[in-house]
Amino acid sequence: MGALRRHAPAVLAHLAVLALWAWATSWGGVPRFILPGPLETIRALGAPQIDWWRHVLITAAEAFGGFALAVGIGVMLAVLFTWFAPLRRALMPLLVTLNLIPKVALAPLFIVWLGYGLVPNIAITFVIAFFPIVITTARGLAEVEPELLDLVRTVRATRWQVFRKIQLPSSLPYLFSGMRVAAVLAIAGTIVGEFVGSEAGLGFVIMSAQGTLDTPVMVMSLILVTLVGVTLYGLVVALERLVVTEDARLR
Repeated sequence: MGALRRHAPAVLAHLAVLALWAWATSWGGVPRFILPGPLETIRALGAPQIDWWRHVLITAAEAFGGFALAVGIGVMLAVLFTWFAPLRRALMPLLVTLNLIPKVALAPLFIVWLGYGLVPNIAITFVIAFFPIVITTARGLAEVEPELLDLVRTVRATRWQVFRKIQLPSSLPYLFSGMRVAAVLAIAGTIVGEFVGSEAGLGFVIMSAQGTLDTPVMVMSLILVTLVGVTLYGLVVALERLVVTEDARLR
């Protein structure tokens, strides 16, 4: 019952948007070629020329793959920054500089370097989702209460023990905060890659439908992209609850 009350406002907000969409296309005077109605959009799933399941799986593989790569390499680099201060001072400004490069401008280069298919789109997703992971995790590992560090040093704890027992658990909220941001950016990165150069995926479907002004297919593609993003974000939230709860239990 508590969960129902907690999620009821969000559910009602989504239903309100859906109702507004239906009203605008049915009675609000919005032309169907500009914005198709909900039922017309759903009927686009029956388009025989589009293998929806294949395109959804390809987009999901690119988004999840790039995100997982960003988390793995981002956390590893953040740990190295914590253990080796000279490395942090040398590479962190470089990462900031590289992050300022517009990612859309990098996408065509990735196509040239890596060709078409999953690999360049995973690479673009990784580049876009990588930076928040590094920044938030490195900050979480560094921002430990000095009094707590002094306490464990008095009992002659090793550096590894300090990291495993103090720094790593304290950094979890920062890590998952970065992962939430990265999950949203990962979807954007995947679609950017598919827009620039791809032969499959929901971004490819959107670009193909744009050429024929097939707005029901375009809107349906956007809905499916959103569902992929919601799934990725939901998995991050579920993992956060699992890990944080287990960490609290072990403490």
